[in-house]
Parts: sequence; structure tokens; C-alpha cells
Amino acid sequence: MAFTAEQLVGNCSFLLSIRFLAGQMRGMFDAGPRLARLLASHQRWLLTQTAYALNLEYDARDPTSGFTAVRLTGRITAHKVASRNTVLAFIEELFTYRFIVHTPGDERRRPRHFEPADVSHQAMFAWILGNLGALDLLDGGQRAAFFQANPLLMRLVQPRIARNCLEDAAWREPPEQVALFLWTEAGGLVVDNFIARMDIENTDAERYSVGRVDTRALAADFMMSRTHLQRLLAKAAQRGSVGWDDEPRKTHFWISRDFVEQYCAWQAVKFAYVDEAFEWAKAQFEEMTV
Repeated sequence: MAFTAEQLVGNCSFLLSIRFLAGQMRGMFDAGPRLARLLASHQRWLLTQTAYALNLEYDARDPTSGFTAVRLTGRITAHKVASRNTVLAFIEELFTYRFIVHTPGDERRRPRHFEPADVSHQAMFAWILGNLGALDLLDGGQRAAFFQANPLLMRLVQPRIARNCLEDAAWREPPEQVALFLWTEAGGLVVDNFIARMDIENTDAERYSVGRVDTRALAADFMMSRTHLQRLLAKAAQRGSVGWDDEPRKTHFWISRDFVEQYCAWQAVKFAYVDEAFEWAKAQFEEMTV
């Protein structure tokens, strides 16, 4: 039985799972920084997941199906995630960096179909695997092992996750403190960095210690403007989401318990959809292989 979002939030080990996944995402960034940045803002996360799902849902009997500019634009603008121009620019960026390619034979046809390059397939597989591994930490399950042993599950799991997440405002629209980071470029990388490093053992009632944060090094690491990062942290500090123990030197950093709780509740929505999609896909897969 898949976890619900409410069950996840109420699980005392959920924060460990959140921190585990943050570490996995950092590993994905180190392996492919430019590709990882496609998931580093919430808007790009929604665009990427939806585009990938459209590709997997392609039906040869329906030439309008699959990943096309029209299909992605229609699905994204229907939920007011991005404008048409933003979607088209996103597709152009993916194509320029060879994260997607034209479907063979479609180079001169309309509608022009796209499909993920091998590196994009590998990254999406790793993302789902990381999420399943984080869920396994909660109940000692074998989701990740089963998924890794049966990679064809990808065609069933990913579109279901993407569709449910896009259609649910609770995931599509992060809470205010989280949205401050997640709607900005590379903001997701910054949050993952803080979550992965925070000390959940030694904490007080109001905050978690993250340790030393060098904004110059962090900005360079994530290929973002130091000024942009400092402004982002200043805005978050004004809201009480983050702060420094050693003003005015600003090196030893903390993140508020309220922010972490909001972030966990938001992540729980996505984790529940990942778990539900896996359980559903596993049942379908086992029925087909009997």
C-alpha cells in the first residue's frame, strides 16, 4: 500500500528520507551540472517532467501524440505554469545542448516530434530511483531494487508521476517560503544543498544548523550569480526562513524549522505520487508478465 502525503509528513523518519534525496540530487548535479539545472527551478522541473511524459505516451496511431512543441505548450499553459514563449525557449535550449533530439524521420515533418537523448533517459531514471530509495528508507521496502531490475517500469511510472504532480496545485504551487527559492533559477540546488547538510540530530526548537556557508563558493559551484544568491538569501532571512549565527560575518548558517516543515509537507505530495505510481506500475507489470 502506497504512502499518503499525510502519512509521510507524520513519519518521524521522513526528514531522513528528504535529506537522503537531497544528497542524491547533489550527486546528479556533480555528474551532469548543466542537465541537473533543468530540475533546479520548479518551473523547469514541471516542464521537464511533462515533456518526458509526453514522449513516453507517444502512440504511433496518433501522429499528434508524443513530445511536440504544441503538445507541451498546451499542457503547460493550461495550468499556467509558463507562457508559450517560455515553453518554446525551453525546448530550444534542450535541443541546443542535445538533451533532446528530433525523432528520426521527423526532421522536416509537422508536427515535429522530439525525444530525450540517452543522457536525459539516464538522468530521469536516476531521479526516480533516488526517490524510490528515499521511500525505502521509511519501511525497508525494495522499490529501488525492483525498479532497477525492471527498467521497463519507467514507461508506466514516470508519466503517471508527471501528470499527477502537474495537475495537483498542492505540488504545482509550493508554499510561500519554499516558492521563494524554487521559482528562481538554481534555487532548488541551493535548497538541496542546505537540506543535505543540515544537522538534524543537534537542533533547537526553532532552527537547524547547516554549518559554514561561503556564498561566493556556493554561487560558483551552482553556476549562478553571487549577487543573485545573496539577494535570495537576504529575502529568505527577512522572512525568518534562514539566518546566520555570526552576524555580520555571515558564515555559520541555519535554516528555520518552519521552512523545513513547509518543505517536507510539499515534498510529501510528490513522494506520495511517486509511491502510488510505482505500486500501480508494479501491479500492471506483474500482471503482464504472469
